[in-house]
Amino acid sequence: MRFIPTRIHAVLDYLIGIALIAAPWLFGFADDGGAAMWIPIILGIGLILYSAITDYELSIADTLPVPAHLGVDFIAGLFLAVSPWLFDYADTVWVPHVVVGVVEMLAAIMTETRRRDRPMTTERHEPRAGEPVMR
Repeated sequence: MRFIPTRIHAVLDYLIGIALIAAPWLFGFADDGGAAMWIPIILGIGLILYSAITDYELSIADTLPVPAHLGVDFIAGLFLAVSPWLFDYADTVWVPHVVVGVVEMLAAIMTETRRRDRPMTTERHEPRAGEPVMR
């Protein structure tokens, strides 16, 4: 089920982050000034920030493990998708929030959990002097 490489997910993260920040103006709900406007902006900024520290190909610091990043993506997507009803602005705007939220959740569950440019590591225990060798 996980077939999206982390490199592609990284590109999507930055693009979606920018799109979330711009969404209030792109979709004409910036005049609201309330939760409908601020939730995507804050989530977009957050997405760009935690993407910059995720352990994948397009980050600045490889600090946040990919599985943790995907968990945050899923929770943020769910929050974004339900926010129009949670904060009572669904009568004004809800489609962009739900669409991007669902896309974010789907991307989280379909993205590989490790980078392809790093081999799987298997720790080998080298026997110490006097230790029996297990075969």
